[in-house]
Amino acid sequence: MFHQSRKAVWEANSFGYHGDDGKLYRGQGKGEDFGPTYTTGDTVGGGINYASQKLFFTKNGQVVGTVEKDVKGRLYPTIAVHSQNEEVSVNFGKDPFLFDIKAYEAAQRAKQDTSIERISIPQTASYGIVRSYLQHYGYEETLNVFDEASQTSVPPVTGFHDNGFNEHAMYALTHRKILRKLIMDGKIDDAISNLHEWYPETIQDDTSAICLMLHCQKFIELVRAGRLEEAMEYGRSRFEKFYNLKHYEDLVKDCAALLAYEEPNKSSVGYLLEESQREKVADAVNAIILSTNPDLKDHKSCLHSYLETLLRQLSACFLQKRLLNGNQGEAFHLQRVLLAKNT
Repeated sequence: MFHQSRKAVWEANSFGYHGDDGKLYRGQGKGEDFGPTYTTGDTVGGGINYASQKLFFTKNGQVVGTVEKDVKGRLYPTIAVHSQNEEVSVNFGKDPFLFDIKAYEAAQRAKQDTSIERISIPQTASYGIVRSYLQHYGYEETLNVFDEASQTSVPPVTGFHDNGFNEHAMYALTHRKILRKLIMDGKIDDAISNLHEWYPETIQDDTSAICLMLHCQKFIELVRAGRLEEAMEYGRSRFEKFYNLKHYEDLVKDCAALLAYEEPNKSSVGYLLEESQREKVADAVNAIILSTNPDLKDHKSCLHSYLETLLRQLSACFLQKRLLNGNQGEAFHLQRVLLAKNT
């Protein structure tokens, strides 16, 4: 909640709702009609809606008005009293608010969702984004089913091949699909063998990041299978060349630490045994194969699909918006937003 004295609200970048006349003062001595007056026994509050960029004031649990928050940076709550011996009680959330802030939040989110849903996105664009994701990560079979379904939908979706989502086209799609399947199945030797045969240039440097990731994953698969002695021998022969490379040190140490636990999956390095670790390696291999495309214009595009690039841009925009608000307001977490939409 915030209230600001008459003197304070005459200054720039300040807002105040006055009890004696019910007017709103913002950065000047002249007030504007805003809400009812308030006096002894009334509960008055104020808040900021960072989504709509508006300030709002309340009286006895009801919103009396809103005003555009046309300033950047932090705002601070201020209370002004008029006479000696006046007293006020202040609540910053320790006790329940008289104003139902949760209901207000829910109503504002629903309003925002409705506004978003009204935005028209061409069907070809959304299909193109999804298709580019499947294409980027080599999900060939799913891509074929997706293409077939798009043609048999009512009305059929056509034309999205030409919407700018075609930089990688179908480059090495079958090879990428095979390699992803091998890595996700834990068949690292087969994946390395195929890379040697199909794209030897990607692993010519045996101290590269991709080689380390593959060797580490091979080590992890041996530990997963309980072949600890074989894992130790493999680690000795393969990891030695990486010990002096500082930027690989943590991963090598975490892999080696798997041998120290009777139940490594329950240890602090148990994350290495999760499916997500296989997926990271598969994504890295996928990216390095895409980088061999002679028609590639932007090598950074190998790292992320267009869908992921859009989501990263969304996150960056929200972070920038919060920064302009002095890092005040609700923090943005993409995963929470996506989960909320699915519940």
